[in-house]
Amino acid sequence: MGNRLERKVAIVTGGGTGIGEAICKRFAQEGARVIVAGLPDDPVEEVAREIEKQGGIAYYYKGDLSVLANAQACVELAARMYGQLDILINNAGVFPETNYMQDFTEEAFDYLIRNNIKTTFVMSKAALPELHKTQGNIVTAGSEAGHMGEPQAVPYGGTKGFNHAFTKGMASEQAQFGVRCNIVAPGPVDTAWTHASTGPMSAEMEKQTTTGTLMGRRGTPEEVANVYLFVASDEASYVTGAIYYVDGGTTIAKGPMGDKAAANLKKEPKDSLNLSHSMEGNVSVRS
Repeated sequence: MGNRLERKVAIVTGGGTGIGEAICKRFAQEGARVIVAGLPDDPVEEVAREIEKQGGIAYYYKGDLSVLANAQACVELAARMYGQLDILINNAGVFPETNYMQDFTEEAFDYLIRNNIKTTFVMSKAALPELHKTQGNIVTAGSEAGHMGEPQAVPYGGTKGFNHAFTKGMASEQAQFGVRCNIVAPGPVDTAWTHASTGPMSAEMEKQTTTGTLMGRRGTPEEVANVYLFVASDEASYVTGAIYYVDGGTTIAKGPMGDKAAANLKKEPKDSLNLSHSMEGNVSVRS
C-alpha cells in the first residue's frame, strides 16, 4: 500500500469493470477511500469487497448516474461515509455499436449521449459543491477517438470530443474555486470493448486497433489507471485543462506501425491489481 492519495476520498463512475475497476483498486492501494459507482447490474459491490479484502477502504453505489438525483445521492454517500469528496473520476462510458454512419442506429446514439455525455455532466454538477470545499479535482475519460474521430463508431468519437471540450471549459471556469479538471484519453485497451469476441468490433477492426499503435498492442487497464493516479494526485498540482493520451502512440501513428514494434514493446506488463472484470463492460444498449 502506498500513500499518494492518503486521506483522499474518490468517486469512480463505471468503477465495476474494465479501466474503472483498475482505477478503483489502484487508488485504494495508494490510500484513497473509494466509492465504486455504477449501474445496478454492474459488479460494483464485488469490486468494493475485493478492495477491502486487500486492506483498502471502499464502498459502492448502484444507480443510473445520468439521472441528477442519483448523482447527488452518490456524492452525498461519499460525504456522509467519509466526510468529504476530493476526487471525481468520470470514467463511466459505453461502446454499444460499430457501424457505418449511414447504418448507425438512433438507439445506440441516444445510449451514447446518455452514458458518455450526460453522466459526465450531472456527476460533475453534483460533485462540484463538495470539491469546492476540498479544492479537489475531476478527471474525465476522453479517448484518442475524441481527438481523431473513430471510423465505424463516429458518434462514440463525438461523445469523447465533447468530454475533451467540456473538461477544458470546466478547468477554465473552476480554477477560481481551486478545482483542477483534466482528461485521461486512452487508446485501445485490453478490455471487452476491443475484442471481437466480447464487444461490437469486427475481427478486422480488432486487428487494426492493435496494429494502429506504435507499440503493436493494447494497453492494460492498470497502465491507464497509473496515469489517472498521477493526474488525480497532488503530484499534478500544476496540471489543469490537460489531456493525457495513454494510447501507445495511436494519435501519431502513420499506418499499421504496430507490426514493426519491438518484441519487448508488444508484451503487456503483468497485472498486479488482480482485476477480475476486465472483460466485462457496457458493449450493448441496455435499458
